[in-house]
Parts: sequence; C-alpha cells; structure tokens
Amino acid sequence: MNTTQHKTGITPAAIRATGITYRYRGGTELRFADLELAMGTQGLILGNSGSGKTTLLHILCGLLKPQAGAVWINGQDLYALPSRELDHFRGRNIGVVFQEAHLVKSLTVSENLRIARQFAGLPADETRIQDVLASLALDAYANRYPQQLSRGQVQRAAIARAVVNRPALLVADEPTSALDDDNAAKVLKLLTEQASIQGATLLIATHDQRVKDNISIQYRL
Repeated sequence: MNTTQHKTGITPAAIRATGITYRYRGGTELRFADLELAMGTQGLILGNSGSGKTTLLHILCGLLKPQAGAVWINGQDLYALPSRELDHFRGRNIGVVFQEAHLVKSLTVSENLRIARQFAGLPADETRIQDVLASLALDAYANRYPQQLSRGQVQRAAIARAVVNRPALLVADEPTSALDDDNAAKVLKLLTEQASIQGATLLIATHDQRVKDNISIQYRL
C-alpha cells in the first residue's frame, strides 16, 4: 500500500496502524503497509474489489482483530483493550458509515441515535441528538422509522448515528458506490462537512474515481 502524499512529522496522529496482517480461514494472508493520519485530516483507502479495503477498515475500527500488528486511535492501542472496554472506546471515538445503513428498523431515527450513545456507555443527550439531526436536515424526520425515509434520508441518518458521539475518527466504507453522480457528490459533501464540524479525522475506503478526485491523501492497496 502506497501513499500519494508524503506525510512527515505528523503529530499528533488520530490514527496509526503498524505491521498489520490478517488471514481469512483458508485464504491468503493480507499484509498492509503502515498507515498514519493526523487529527482533522481526510484520507482515502483505495484499491480494486477484493484488495482488502473493507478488511483493513474493519481492523482500523476495532471490528476485526488482526493476526499481527497494532492500531492506535488518539494514542490508545485498540487491541490492548478487553472486549467490553474496546466496545465502549469504539462507540465513543469511532463513527462508522457502512455500505448498508444497518439502522435498527424498529427504532425511529432519534432512537437510533440514542441507542448509539447507550452502546458507547454515554448518557442520553437530547440536545446533542437534535443538533446532529438539524445539521443533516433530519430534524423533521426524528420520529420516523427507517422504512419511512427516502434512500438519501437513510444515508444521512446513518451519518448522523456515526457522528452523534463526537468521534475522533469517522470512517466510511464505499459510501458512494451505488449512487449516481449527483447523490454521490451530496454524500461526499455531507461526510467531509460533518468531519469538519465534529473535528474528526475522515477515512473513506473506495474505488470510486469521483471520490478520488476530491481527497488528496490516498493509501493504495
């Protein structure tokens, strides 16, 4: 994995990964070059389908433990944490926008944000929830269920859930792959704007040329 932008002296790092390897059962071993992003920056993980983008992203988010190597988020070694502590740390510090929204269909939009805070061990904060929904033009839809939303509204609700806990790191996995040009531009703008609003580092895994043209820090698998 190579970077198209040389980054010397980056301190402090919001995210740093060194010596990462992962082997799927019965599969080949994936080895990833070291990665580092400074606080508040925006970067891409690039590669063709099957190159390991999603695997690496899940490792960086504390969702998939590597066979070797270490991941630090704001100085914390993720995989040195016990399972429950890792869950809480991830919930408080890492916001994830998956390829599919994975909103809880039996909960309203605002309830999906409340449960995100609960899973992170954080207290309820209705003001914070309303502020996030308003920033994504979702305040009028707070009491609607996911199935009552348009596709674009569901995407925005997923982003709202990812940022409600003020994460240090916001990551997105192929957020524009199934979208037309207009909607892809809107989603990319929402992600970059929300990262800036929250003061979060943004990391997107993609093979979409439309995204590549907008973010200069790039790690290629």
